[in-house]
Amino acid sequence: MEISWDELNRQIAACEKCGLCRQIRHKVPGQGNPHASLMLIGEGPGRDEDESGLAFVGRAGQLLTRMLAAIRLSREEVYICNVVKCRPPDNRTPMPEEAEACLPYLRMQFALVRPKVILLLGATAGRYVLGDDFRVTRDRGRFVQKGGIWFMPTYHPAALLRDESKKREAWADLKQVMAKLDELKG
Repeated sequence: MEISWDELNRQIAACEKCGLCRQIRHKVPGQGNPHASLMLIGEGPGRDEDESGLAFVGRAGQLLTRMLAAIRLSREEVYICNVVKCRPPDNRTPMPEEAEACLPYLRMQFALVRPKVILLLGATAGRYVLGDDFRVTRDRGRFVQKGGIWFMPTYHPAALLRDESKKREAWADLKQVMAKLDELKG
């Protein structure tokens, strides 16, 4: 039986599978086009996301919006979410048990969206989607196909804010995503 968006969002809102839910203002399930060809997966909400309940709205999110615009996409055309739906304290990397508690929600989002391409933003998204041996500096920029879906790992926008020298590589990754989406349309 397929779950509905309403039911999935109810489950996320009621979730208490790990301790992250005890110290947040809002859960951040994700948003965008529920039938997008492109899905973006990040690590987890930050302070601005926790305040608003929306994914990628802080400085990294503003950069992500500009990155999408550079490949002729708006935030409304894609689906954006994170591995974990609650903000880890001090924006730390989610603990394995926290990520594992949220992965069923991510899988349900994937099943509902049915994207053709998934852009994995950063090491945490890459590790939980592609496997424990994933390393963003080694594995970014190369498509991986699993189950008929194309996965492109790249740097997280927050990493690009910390180290602008990575922007050229991230732009190359985005151009590959744009080309793959164009190829899959035709």
